[in-house]
Amino acid sequence: MAKDRLSVVVTRQLPEPVETRMKELFNVELRSDDSQMSRTELAAAMRHADILVPTLCDQIDQGLLAQAGEQLRLIANYGAGVDHIDVATARQRGILVSNTPDVSADDTADMTMALILSVTRRIPEGLAVMQQGDWQGWAPTALLGGRISGRRLGILGMGRIGQAVAARARAFGMQVHYHNRKRLHADIEGPLEATYWESLDQMVARMDIISINCPHTPSTFHLMNARRLKLMKPGAVIVNTSRGEVIDENALTRLLRAGDIGGAGLDVFEHGHDINPRLRELKNVVLLPHMASATTEGRIEMGEKVIINIKTFDDGHRPPDQVVPGML
Repeated sequence: MAKDRLSVVVTRQLPEPVETRMKELFNVELRSDDSQMSRTELAAAMRHADILVPTLCDQIDQGLLAQAGEQLRLIANYGAGVDHIDVATARQRGILVSNTPDVSADDTADMTMALILSVTRRIPEGLAVMQQGDWQGWAPTALLGGRISGRRLGILGMGRIGQAVAARARAFGMQVHYHNRKRLHADIEGPLEATYWESLDQMVARMDIISINCPHTPSTFHLMNARRLKLMKPGAVIVNTSRGEVIDENALTRLLRAGDIGGAGLDVFEHGHDINPRLRELKNVVLLPHMASATTEGRIEMGEKVIINIKTFDDGHRPPDQVVPGML
């Protein structure tokens, strides 16, 4: 007798090739529009699905997990970060969690460099002048920015994304510095010509640009707090394409408004899409809607990883991208 197909619930719209493949393989419930599931809808999905495919917008906490049906055995997250999932509680309830790592490193690193250039070269200000029809022609002192070649870039978090940022920064002639939980092996550090700083405070105080590339964990929450942000040089720039919670957003806003920090490029925010309105008023700040990993290629690859994790699990094996509590 043929094995029954797994019941899979997907919480958001995914790229068409991914959804088509899922329909071929599973008994899948897809989202008819791209709206976010309510907590009630999530609870209902978890009561009847074998597999849940959430995104970073879905807070899978202890309360929701307590409502899960006995048949729910895998949460196949569509995304690398899993700080929105209570992995430890899921494990206690016999529910595995998988993610999609190592997909968006290049895409996110590209956007990190784009933000660095946007802030230092004042690209949004120039774009606004052109769109408003206010350009009066070239002038020697108009919209002067700063050259990034030769500047010191301090990377906070030297995983795959941080290393990809370092490689791009070296191509732009920047000096690469980094702080990480552990120093990189010489075989990695050498080709990147990267200087390791054991002290984050000392690195922050000496850099021209800081790039946040570490995950959000309890130990990285507000890692860039008010005290540490004040260590930055007055003309320095901070860029974040990782997680908004790593920076104390209110403190950053105050320092930017006071002119104590030169500028910021932010793709992520501490409170999701609820952004401090004072940030929008600042000309030296570039804000993006969490789009660093938003490429067609990357989104399809993420979907393929989700499918592989589900298929491997269905075949009775451990998903290749299973997340283990305590190793996040």
